[in-house]
Formats: sequence, C-alpha cells, structure tokens
Amino acid sequence: MPVITLPDGSQRHFDAPVSVMDVAASIGAGLAKACIAGRVNGELCDASDLITEDASLSIITIKDADGLHIMRHSCAHLLGHAAKQLFPGIQMAIGPVIENGFYYDVDYERSLTQEDLLAIEQRMQALAKTNYAVVKKVTPRDEVVQVFTERNEPYKLELVRDIPATQTAMNLYHHEEYVDMCRGPHVPNMSFTKAFKLTKVAGAYWRGDSNNKMLQRIYGVAFATEKELKDYLVMMEEAEKRDHRKLGKQLDLFHFHEEAPGAVFWHPKGWTVFQQLISYMRQRQAETGYIEVNTPDVMDRSLWEVSGHWFNYRDNMFTTTTEDGRVYALKPMNCPGAMLMYAQGQKSYRDLPIRMGEFGKVHRYEPSGALHGLMRVRHFTQDDAHIFCTPEQMAQECQNVVALVLDIYKEFGFNNVHIKLSTRPENRIGSDETWDILEAALADSLSAMNLPYTLFPGEGAFYGPKLEFVLRDAIGRDWQCGTLQVDMSLPDRFDLNYISDDGSKKRPVMLHRALFGSLERFCGILIEHYEGKFPLWLAPIQLSVLPVSEVFDEYAKKVVAELRKSGYRVELDLRNEKLGYKIREHSMQRIPYTLVVGEQERNSGSVNVRVRGGETLGNMSMTQLMERLAREVATKGNV
Repeated sequence: MPVITLPDGSQRHFDAPVSVMDVAASIGAGLAKACIAGRVNGELCDASDLITEDASLSIITIKDADGLHIMRHSCAHLLGHAAKQLFPGIQMAIGPVIENGFYYDVDYERSLTQEDLLAIEQRMQALAKTNYAVVKKVTPRDEVVQVFTERNEPYKLELVRDIPATQTAMNLYHHEEYVDMCRGPHVPNMSFTKAFKLTKVAGAYWRGDSNNKMLQRIYGVAFATEKELKDYLVMMEEAEKRDHRKLGKQLDLFHFHEEAPGAVFWHPKGWTVFQQLISYMRQRQAETGYIEVNTPDVMDRSLWEVSGHWFNYRDNMFTTTTEDGRVYALKPMNCPGAMLMYAQGQKSYRDLPIRMGEFGKVHRYEPSGALHGLMRVRHFTQDDAHIFCTPEQMAQECQNVVALVLDIYKEFGFNNVHIKLSTRPENRIGSDETWDILEAALADSLSAMNLPYTLFPGEGAFYGPKLEFVLRDAIGRDWQCGTLQVDMSLPDRFDLNYISDDGSKKRPVMLHRALFGSLERFCGILIEHYEGKFPLWLAPIQLSVLPVSEVFDEYAKKVVAELRKSGYRVELDLRNEKLGYKIREHSMQRIPYTLVVGEQERNSGSVNVRVRGGETLGNMSMTQLMERLAREVATKGNV
C-alpha cells in the first residue's frame, strides 16, 4: 500500500490506492479545497489521479506557478464550453496557455465580433459560477474518434490521427456536455476560474501553416485573483497609451514600409536617439577596455557550416547564390566574423583578454505574422561583443560583464533586473564535460556577486549556456534584453589559439555578450518605458526656443546658436502662430525644455524656462541654464 512522502519529508501511509485530492484531504479540509493538481515523483497529474505505489507528492494550488498555468488552460476549455453553447456550429481546434492567459483557435462560418466576445465571456462567467466538476476520463482511441466524429470536430480528429498509433487511449475532459481532449492536468472544478477576460480575436492559420485554412484565434487573460486581473488590465491600458508604434508616428521617429518588411526607416529624430545609444555604449565599452571592429554583412556558406549556424539556424537565414555557384548568407549573428577577426595574427596569453565590440547589422527571417514594430524585426543592429580570454580569466570576465550590464540598465532607470541561467539544450555541440565547466562558470560568477537567478534547463544556445537579463519597465512589464554566453566549442571549430606562458598553443574561451541586444528593440522598449519622454541626454530635440513675436527672432537665434555651440540639440520655432498654440504643440512633442524669449529676456540676456510637464521655472540667465542642463546630462536624469 502506498507511502506518500510530502515536500517537508513527512510521510503518510494509506491502505489502498489514493488520489491526490484524498491525500490533500487527509492533511486538511482547507488544502483539499485549494488543491488544483499534484506533482507525483516530479510529474504533474490531475487531483483525481490515483497513486498506487510509494511516491513523493507536492500538492499544487493556485499560489503555485503550475497551478496558475493549469487554471489558465482550464479557462481555454471553459471558453470552448461557452462558445459551443452560444454557437453550436463552431468547431474547436487548439487552446493552449500563453503568457498571462490563453487562446483558442476556432472555425466558424462568420467573423466573430467584439459583441460575440462579450457574450462568450459572460457565458463563461455564468458557467464558472456554478462550480461544476471537471471530469477526466481515460478513453480508448476508437471511442475518442467516435466522440469527435459525432460532435463534428474535424480539427480534433486530425490531432487524434497525428498521435502515434501506439497510444491506444487519451484523456477526455468533460465540462458538463462539452468534451475536450488534452494531456492535462485541469482544475477539479470551475471554482478556480474566476478572474479572466477575453481580449481580442485575430486570424491564425491552422497549425501555423499559410497553406492551411485561416481560423479565428480568441485571446483571453486569466489570473489567480480579481485584483491581479484588474491590475493587469490597467497596465494594458497604460501600455496602449505607450505603444511605441503610435508614439513613433506622433513623435516622428520612424516608420515601416511594405517594400522592406521588418526593416526600420529611421527619421532624423529617431536616428538621433539610435545614435545616442551607440555613442553611449561606445563610451562605456571604451572605459572598460573594449576595442571596436566591423565585419562583413555577407559571407560564404562554408563559414556558417563551420560555425554550425547552417545546420542549426538555416531556416532563419537569408541566402543568395551567385553566377559562379557560390552560396552566400546575410549574417544572422556576428560571432563567425569575430572568429575570423581573432584569427588574424598570432595571439599571446599576454594579449588576453581581448574584448572585441561590434555594432553589427544582422538579418534574420521572422514570419510576417510575428513582426511587431521595433520589437520584432528582420533587420537590426546588435551591440555585440566577443571576449577572448584564458580559462583562468573566464570567471572574472563573466563578472565584469554582469556588473557592466546592471550598471548600464540602472542608468536608464531599470532598477529591477531578473537574471535567467539557461543550460544545455538537447540540440548542442561540445562535450558534456565542457558544458559542465561553462555552466559552472556562469553560476559561480552570479554566486560570487550575490546575485539571485532562475534556472531554465535546456534553454541555452547550441554552442554554450547563457545568462539572460530581463528588465522590468515603468508599468511592470518584463523585457528580455542582454545576454552573456560562454563558449569553448566555436574557438575549437575555428581552430583558434593563443601561445601560453610555457610556449604551447591553447584554446581561448569565448564570451558572447550583448547588453542592449537589438538596438531597434531597445529603442522600442525605451519609447514605451519613458512614454516618449526621453531624458534630456537622449531626447532627439532637447530644447525648443519660442520668440514671443517676430521682433525677438534675432535674440532667439542668438540663444539657439549659443546652445548649439555647447552641443545641445535645439529647435527654433519662428512660425507666425500664437505663443500658446506653439507651447502646446511642443509639449505634445515631449521636448524636455521650452524657452520663451521676449523683451524682458532680450534686455536681461535671459530665457523664460518651461519644463516638460508644464512646470515654469521662470527667468534664468544662460549661465544658470547651461549649468542646469550640464548637471542633468551628467546624471542621465537620475537624481
């Protein structure tokens, strides 16, 4: 009879096979009520599943990440239940969990409207309030086919056909009269699905294949509590106002064009921000011993075969074949070019570490449906660096990179940074012994710096483990930006070496490092983080000068000339418009400082200073203004 070992090490003995829910009930009625599922010997299972032999068990509740994920999946089934009641002819495809919620792909005779979405959501809420039981039935394959044939569910039948014939039974989850097929687990009853909302409908090809039928994808969000749902919806409203695509148009920063999908057309103001980021990173890298290089955008296929990208990344690469039969690829990554750069000339241990930075243009094929403004593009710039060092230098170089990236993020106002450690994937190069060394180097570096991290097994690059730096922006959203990877495989593939202190040739360790990541994407993040209100040092236009009337145009020009001589980006507005109109317009452009000049200012050699947001500082001499501006630029706006 089973002996159940709980997470605290205590054990419970049972005289017969026992369900997860029974174990929870034996501990206490409160836990039984909160029990969503269980993890038996490390495997998730339904609360109704029987444990027939000795096992370790963790009870899953809504407070656990697994519990939240299960509840969201059950919300997708609840959506199917409600949709089938309201639209009997609708056909259900797939309904997985996604970040913060779920979706369900459906096939229906007409396009679903926002009114339809509201009706489905209201029916979902009514069904959930009944707290009906979700019943799992392990069903023979032929019966599953019969169920979905009778229910006219062709997409479910296709999924069944694709399951290997060796699987003779499947899980069917019964939500009253609604039936869905799923590996599970699911909530034991619908009392756990309380805080959800349907958000939108979009098109989606069946199985992501443009040769298949276009279905309708119903999106929803779900949280453990109503408060969390409300907070999320408020955040999404704020995110809508901050959308970088909308602000990019309003502030005249960039645009996209169908003739170059996934590639940015930078306008002068947007290009100014972009170049400021490069200048900033260039300075920070120079201060910490980096050299800057530039490598070709197009290189022969053979290079990508040596690096492994041709076999691991081919589907994401743009290629071309020339008349002489040579195959070239636009580089999706800068790493192989850095290899060839290092290989020029013999290196000594005295030369290492070599910190080689590059603002390289890379090209990666992204499906058209995945493109999203600056956040997901096909042509972008990476602030890559490749550090070549000895094995003895590796730990310190890792720590140096981590310290640099955290300090840089802090200057942009990102004080909440989460670090993820991704380890060896199934598809990889290099020996297990090498991976052991590299994974330990990253983990030990973080431990030495007393920095917490989350482990993501199997999520590393094919050539080495990596750290990912996730920023939390001003409204609470997370963005993965910087990465640090350690690699001993590519130096081996490219036969890189250095002369050690004993005269022998040894392999260097290679660190791949990007801090902003994609500069285009980082620009998009900053636009939304600042809501277009860039700090003074980064703003495309830092000051605008507005004469009260044309009588004071010459003095306004003199003020502008003095500011520009000091290196500031200034806009002079000599239009024949009312002053109040011009002030409002410049405020809409989120310019940090607006300087108004009239007779008093001309006579005293001063300017009337208005700060973005409406605050008026009054008259200031040019010396006082310059001192203020210099302080603000020097501190990057962080007090």
